[in-house]
Amino acid sequence: MALYPQYKKYKPTRCAWLKEIPEHWDFKRIKNVATHNDEALDERTDPDLEIDYVDISSVTLTKGIEKTETMLFEKAPSRARRKVKDGDIIVSTVRTYLKAIAPICEPPEYMVVSTGFAVIRPKENLHSGFAGYLLQSNGFVGEVVANSVGVSYPAINASDLVRIPAVEPPLDEQRSIARFLDFKTAQFDAQITKQQALLDKLAEKRTALISHAVTKGLDPSVSMKDSKVEWLGSIPQDWKETRVKFLGELILGLTYSPDDVVSDRGTLVLRSSNVQDGKISLDDCVYVSCDIPRKIVTKVDDILICSRNGSRALIGKCALLTEEVSNQAFGAFMTVLRSKHARFLYYVLNSTLFKFQSGRFLTSTINQLTTQTLGDFEIALPSEEAQAAIVNYLDKATDAIDAQCKKVQSVIDRLTEYRAALITNAVSGKIDVRGFEIPQPAEGMAL
Repeated sequence: MALYPQYKKYKPTRCAWLKEIPEHWDFKRIKNVATHNDEALDERTDPDLEIDYVDISSVTLTKGIEKTETMLFEKAPSRARRKVKDGDIIVSTVRTYLKAIAPICEPPEYMVVSTGFAVIRPKENLHSGFAGYLLQSNGFVGEVVANSVGVSYPAINASDLVRIPAVEPPLDEQRSIARFLDFKTAQFDAQITKQQALLDKLAEKRTALISHAVTKGLDPSVSMKDSKVEWLGSIPQDWKETRVKFLGELILGLTYSPDDVVSDRGTLVLRSSNVQDGKISLDDCVYVSCDIPRKIVTKVDDILICSRNGSRALIGKCALLTEEVSNQAFGAFMTVLRSKHARFLYYVLNSTLFKFQSGRFLTSTINQLTTQTLGDFEIALPSEEAQAAIVNYLDKATDAIDAQCKKVQSVIDRLTEYRAALITNAVSGKIDVRGFEIPQPAEGMAL
């Protein structure tokens, strides 16, 4: 951050994330500069009232509110209660590791957020733009996570959240910081959007490659036949139409209670958060100490499928299990497909064929794939020799695309990290941006 000057004088604060602040800034707690959870819909609300609902899964720290769901109040979940208005900031108080925090900007009249959010409303001496950045800063987010209670479902009470330390610069300075960050984050966001578009194109290429291989094979000159299945179309002459249930066993995951959860000496329970980009990630692990039914003990080449989730977008994501996570378990919202054709079926589950069929069963109210639904999925099955050739080809081809994706993701991660650091340094007074002037576009150029 050498591009920006520091303030001339600082004072200590006795706070972990705000060790020192500019001498003329005030050190306060959130509750001193903002109110929280001021408005809510009650049970007497008109059942025909149309609301725009925001759930925790719809909010991210970097993108804010990514989607809303329009519904009638009588059809809304019981947690759809907190009213928001322009200038509020919503902070997730449950599953705080998700870091679901976002400013509210020009919302529709009846935007309602989950009771899993604390709605922070700045008082008159706290500029809403500055407040939004303050509550998205690394230091504040770190305090929220650190003060959360619980292992598998960490949460913080709103009353504890508003006790977290904060700063209150002079109001005109808050405006300057907000203007500076509006401009700089927009620059970062534009660069991130470009990189994300490239990532999306690579993902499309990957899916198209897989889809063609698992439905048409590798030999373009092979004789084809009509599968008589609409979404399969023509398939190689020697392939046969079948259903997943005839090719292996579908097994539902383990149901366990919070009392079963232990630190790290029990059995690992694989959940949807452990499936990232088609592979197993062990960044967010839960362990239990309870009896594990034999069927639920994981094996090498099991296909772990996310079959139930609050987010429809996550349904169907899957990973092929390796030796590293064998002899463990998987949670109740997951399903394992155990088959001798596992490596071929793994690619089928990552194809448009699977996405199309699963889309027929998922609705706005049904976010699950039952074992019956999964078992009834129709596919085309080649010989074991052809399966091996296809798997070998796709392993190499997808590895090459994944390597490209990794490079692009690394750029996105660096931009995101620098964006977050700039926000934190500006709102905590580590840099002085009072003299910053937004560059004017060259003559004849649009903003």
